[in-house]
Amino acid sequence: MPLNGNSSGSQPRRWWVTGIAILAAVVVLAAFVSRRDDSIAVRTAVVAEGSIRSLVSTNGKIEPLNNFEAHAPVATSVQRVLVKEGDAVKKGQLLVVLDDAEARAQAARAQTLLKAAQADLSATERGGSQEEMLSLDSQLVKARADRDTAQRNLDALKKLEGEGAATAGEVREAESTLATAEAQLTFLKQKQTKRYSNADLAHVEARRLEADATYEAAQDVLSKSNVRAPFDGIVYSLPAKQGGFVAAGDLLLQVADLRKVLVRAFVDEPDVGRLTPGDPIEVTWDAVPGRVWHATVTAVPSTVKLHGTRNVGETTSIIDNKDLKLLPNINVGVTIVVAQHDHVLVVPREAVRMDDSKPYVLEVSGHELKRRDVETSLSSLTQVEIKSGLSVNDMVAISSINGKPIGDRTQVKF
Repeated sequence: MPLNGNSSGSQPRRWWVTGIAILAAVVVLAAFVSRRDDSIAVRTAVVAEGSIRSLVSTNGKIEPLNNFEAHAPVATSVQRVLVKEGDAVKKGQLLVVLDDAEARAQAARAQTLLKAAQADLSATERGGSQEEMLSLDSQLVKARADRDTAQRNLDALKKLEGEGAATAGEVREAESTLATAEAQLTFLKQKQTKRYSNADLAHVEARRLEADATYEAAQDVLSKSNVRAPFDGIVYSLPAKQGGFVAAGDLLLQVADLRKVLVRAFVDEPDVGRLTPGDPIEVTWDAVPGRVWHATVTAVPSTVKLHGTRNVGETTSIIDNKDLKLLPNINVGVTIVVAQHDHVLVVPREAVRMDDSKPYVLEVSGHELKRRDVETSLSSLTQVEIKSGLSVNDMVAISSINGKPIGDRTQVKF
């Protein structure tokens, strides 16, 4: 019986102890849950010392720096093509030969016309041809003789008139004959000294100039019918085909010295003002992965114009291309370094926030975030330079992992 009595008395006490234990566990669990809900897991970054660059990224095109284009001077056929695309050529080397038969005939005709025009001009300046000059000399001799004869006849008739052996009418007729002879002599002298007027001379000179221009044009066609390399270079374009027909002005070939090439970069209008001569440039080409060519800005844009759908300014740079990897007319990627600061404090771009145009960060202090106003300088696509407000190795929050908002005094965990 006592045993049964003790068992019944201890039963309420056991339930009471169990209840207290459960209640304590609930309180602890609630505290844990409450603490877990109040803290937010965040992504962080450490303030580090490093380098930062402000970049302008765009596209560009490679162009020959020293380029030669040969065009067909007239419509003709291609007799010979002595090179292939990609061939290295030497200065003076014969590259393409055109059919120049018609050009030679035209040059011969032009030379004949030129010689005739030169002869006409020479004759005009002298007063006439050799035959005309001899004829004129003969006429002058006769005119002088006629004048002298008329003068002697007049003198004789005047003497006879004084002696009553000649009439006054005979004297007047002799005077008239003398006047006619003197007039003819004067005319021939004037003809000898200035046969042609200034207008006549100008007309003959114009004909000579025209003939000279025609001859020069014919010679130019002949010279361009044999295409030679003007300098050492590479044949990078060769539309001409042996035996093919070409119209006047058609491109025959292009030669360039590709040891140095020009990159023309197309910079969007908002970035044009950031450029200065001497800015470093990095050029990449998808066809050669991992390769970077270096240069500097040699000319900044002087105007902005439409390029496709973009308003751009064109900046140029010269690149060493000794291995001839960069080819004319290829499209390349261009990165222009407009500013670079070394040994400065940097943080990820996402860590910097703005409040009324004032930058700040959320510094991690223990398990709490604290707002820190900062002064920034350069920024890139991924980083921002911190001039003041933070120290190296400080930790800043970037964002919450679950997307919840974070701010000053937010409780965080890692």
